[in-house]
Amino acid sequence: RAAGGGGAAGPSRAGADAVSAPAQGGGSAVIDMENMDDTSGSSFEDMGEMHQRMKEEEEEEAEGEAGAGEEEDGEFLGMKGLRGQLGRQVADQMWQVGKRQASRAFSLYANIDILRPYFDVEPVQVRARLLESMIPVKMINFPQKIAGELYGPLMLVFTLVAILLHGMKTSDTIIREGTLMGTAIGTCFGYWLGVSSFMYFLAYLCNAQITMVQMLSLLGYGLFGHCITLFVTYNIHFHSLFYIFWLVVGGLSTLRMVAVLVSRTVGHTQRLILCGTLAALHMLFLLYLHFAYHKVVEGILDTLEGPNMPPFQRVARDIPVVSNAVLNTTAKAIALTL
Repeated sequence: RAAGGGGAAGPSRAGADAVSAPAQGGGSAVIDMENMDDTSGSSFEDMGEMHQRMKEEEEEEAEGEAGAGEEEDGEFLGMKGLRGQLGRQVADQMWQVGKRQASRAFSLYANIDILRPYFDVEPVQVRARLLESMIPVKMINFPQKIAGELYGPLMLVFTLVAILLHGMKTSDTIIREGTLMGTAIGTCFGYWLGVSSFMYFLAYLCNAQITMVQMLSLLGYGLFGHCITLFVTYNIHFHSLFYIFWLVVGGLSTLRMVAVLVSRTVGHTQRLILCGTLAALHMLFLLYLHFAYHKVVEGILDTLEGPNMPPFQRVARDIPVVSNAVLNTTAKAIALTL
């Protein structure tokens, strides 16, 4: 029994050893798993920390970029605001300058200041220049002085307009639709401004030393002879008297202008062209005003308004005796019936 017990004990001990051996092996496996789990846990923690650090670094970088972007936006907005302010200031300044120029252009006082030097003249000076316009100069070796004012010429042009209207009334011209002031003003001012501009252009081509204002003044004072001639011949209707005044008075004023232009022009050909053109235009204009102006105006009026027809008049007609008797009888019959 002891042996058996020993034998039994042997196998049981062997079984226990067998069981204990796997148990010991299992324990080592458990220990190894625990160590591996600890290692893996530490590696995961390290990865998490690295990820957290990277995330924090990315956030810090994003915050830095956002701050830099805000700073750049602030700088951009500041520059943009500065540019907008400068633009508004420039626009306001340009508006003020334009407004000032427009007000100066449309201001009557400013226009008077511009034209004042051309009309600032004494009546004594105007009278002296009117007399000088009828006296030709003798010295043509040096440029003659020309008055640079427009008061005298302008008054002479208006005087010529009044003389033309006076001539229309004293002649046989029938005035319809009011006076012909518009036609007279257009003719006189058209000649003064048109011929002055043409002669200034011709003087420029001929190298004459004269300005536009001087040409206007010279030709305007040259109309003084026209005014005298037309005023006398419109009141005294003699053709021979007109021709005398045309040659003497008109010729003197024309010679005065020619002599002044000769003194300011160099070259015989240039002098001939310039002075011949001015003399022809000035003398022919006086002939036109005396002989053809009234007829031309009449032709224009006939073209625009039709021929001069006498006004329609109503004539009273006599009622015959028979009709009176009939009316009386009818009236009596009506009275009796009533």
